[in-house]
Amino acid sequence: MSESIKKPITSLGYNYVSQEFIPKGKNEYYLRNSQNKSGIHYRHLTAAEKKSLISFNNTSPNWNDVLVCDGLDTSLIKNCTFFGLVRIGKLEKLFLQHHDIRQPVGIYNSTIISCDFGNNVVVNNVAYLSHFIIGNEVVLTNINEMATSDYAKFGNGIVKAGEEENVRIWLEVCNENTGRKIMPFNGMLPGDAYLWSRYRDDEALMKKFKSFTEKIVDKQRGYYGIVGDKTVIKNCGIIKDIWVGSHAYFKGINKLKNLTINSDIKNKTQIGEGCELVNGIIGFGCNIFYGAKAVRFILSSNSHLKYGARLINSYLGNNSTISCCEVLNSLIFPAHEQHHNNSFLCASLIMGQSNIAAGATIGSNHNGRGADGELIAGRGFWPGLCVSLKHNSKFASFTILSKSAFQNELNIPIPFSLVSDDVSNGKLVVMPAYWFLHNMYALVRNETKYRMRDLREDKTQTLEYNFLAPDSINEIFTALNLLKQFTGKAFLDSKNEKISEENILLIGEKLLEEKNPLVEKLEIFAEGFENSKRKVQLIKVAEAYKAFKDVLLYYGVNSILQQIAEKKITNWKALLSIFQTTSKRNEWINVGGQLIPKPSVTILRRDICSGKIKNWNEVHNFYSVNGKAYQQQKFEHALSTLFEITGVTKKSITAKDFKALLVKSLAIKSWMVKNTHQSKAKDFKNPFRKMVYETNNEMKKVLGIIDENNFILEQKKDLEQYKMLVKSTIKQFTL
Repeated sequence: MSESIKKPITSLGYNYVSQEFIPKGKNEYYLRNSQNKSGIHYRHLTAAEKKSLISFNNTSPNWNDVLVCDGLDTSLIKNCTFFGLVRIGKLEKLFLQHHDIRQPVGIYNSTIISCDFGNNVVVNNVAYLSHFIIGNEVVLTNINEMATSDYAKFGNGIVKAGEEENVRIWLEVCNENTGRKIMPFNGMLPGDAYLWSRYRDDEALMKKFKSFTEKIVDKQRGYYGIVGDKTVIKNCGIIKDIWVGSHAYFKGINKLKNLTINSDIKNKTQIGEGCELVNGIIGFGCNIFYGAKAVRFILSSNSHLKYGARLINSYLGNNSTISCCEVLNSLIFPAHEQHHNNSFLCASLIMGQSNIAAGATIGSNHNGRGADGELIAGRGFWPGLCVSLKHNSKFASFTILSKSAFQNELNIPIPFSLVSDDVSNGKLVVMPAYWFLHNMYALVRNETKYRMRDLREDKTQTLEYNFLAPDSINEIFTALNLLKQFTGKAFLDSKNEKISEENILLIGEKLLEEKNPLVEKLEIFAEGFENSKRKVQLIKVAEAYKAFKDVLLYYGVNSILQQIAEKKITNWKALLSIFQTTSKRNEWINVGGQLIPKPSVTILRRDICSGKIKNWNEVHNFYSVNGKAYQQQKFEHALSTLFEITGVTKKSITAKDFKALLVKSLAIKSWMVKNTHQSKAKDFKNPFRKMVYETNNEMKKVLGIIDENNFILEQKKDLEQYKMLVKSTIKQFTL
């Protein structure tokens, strides 16, 4: 513990930066002066102003360093002590109102050390205010301590001049052993965090990312804290080393330290009672309330921490909410929901559109010999109530887990699956295509919900919310092959026969394509899905196989219809030309919620390492360029999907083939809308749902009527529009 140091009172507020860190020809205020962009012309006090200030019980060891501007009413400064260079803007006989709080403009009952103030501020009962630049019409009231150190980094993972490397802030995402740690910086996008955390064997890439980050923030010491215009901070404890934008609102906070808090008039950030936030970056439009705690973190724009949420060593993507939960060592892509107490998420990569239910324990290192386990989940991950998982585990897109304590590591490569732990029969049960068969309403509604909740102003990264997209489509192709393989093997096992892997696939394909009723009688078991010796059973395989093939066809045809509309194609010859588009079903990567072809990511990595891409802005430009190309890239992927699933080729396709595909896609769309209605209708027919109502009329008043459900009506309207589109397309091309 350091000892107290005694110095002359006349030195208080000066020598903020040691002389060794001040460039030649500069003084200790050179950075402060560059930060203060108010445009206010400050001047020395007149004799009358000085006398007035003293009469209102204000003191200073050096009144020559208390500067003011024209328009200052000295009667609005009372009971204050000033140290160092203090510059005060215009103060008028006005009051500022925020919600129900009305505060008179002025500086009262405060100790001020080397600060700049804009016009018409309220500073009242701030026990210690040191080295801050305060904007116009800011309200600071009832604050115990508010200070900035000369080495302030404002949450960025940099090292200031003269500091040791061990003070650098890292976010230890995805793995508790620090092996995937990243350096946070203001403006870090989910894609940045993903790229930096994944390619750890590419040492050149890792060095470049570190170099890019160190270029963003000046290493010089002496920057002041910032409070932007019209920000309100009231009834708070300790505030240290923060840089906050305009129109923010803080109340009842215990502690803020080493933070950048983005806020503006369109996207106001609010932080409330009992919160403690240390070493982090907070995006625009965030809300943090009711005892939330965060340490070493990035909270992306329009996200929320509530009701005692804890976010530690983690990155939380845009438009997300964590409430009553603890999240450690995780990288979470946009559109994440996590509510209710006793819900934990540790050392994970969660790729967005996820929902973590109450009581879930996502990840445990108890089965390992060190804290180095990881969990990876594709888009749409949904573990049910009280689910407990073990590291390492991996899940394809839109995996849902039923309530259970899963005892072993899982690797579920089939998307849209329901995974159940059948403890009584000693097996794991996987239902492929569960969402399509039994819960289409939630699947389609969530897509709409996430799109509506995307409130980002900065849309550098194009986020994909459609459940049918290149990542999930490629996983469906993987699933089809697995279903063929496991069906063929089950058939041969039932006959006690052995055959080559290639022939097993052919047998499985034949059984599934011919819709052989024998498939329903087979016990079909998967391999490699669970790290145990017990069986993993696949159920409803024939239904899943058909559903997967149907949605692949719909994905392809729907993309063609979108191309026809966007490119205003009016005849068969022009349409035929877009079928000739060079297309390949490439592997795609979910880079922070933005889907990018793997070859493009490979080029990005190469260009970074070669020096062609020189900074994070240029990386972000790569996201933007790929976002603009996404619809065309997705179309090419969908076209190759359609040809692959139907056997039609771009050289052989005819008008008759296209008409047949249109008609079939309409039937699939009708089936999807019907399933959407039926999956919601279960809520109105289930007797255990109905039993809490005395009459049907009471239930209608509480739940509404399914046929008046806005989302159901929208889906039916969408189907009618699709019917008209198919009909007009057939007519248009004289098929």
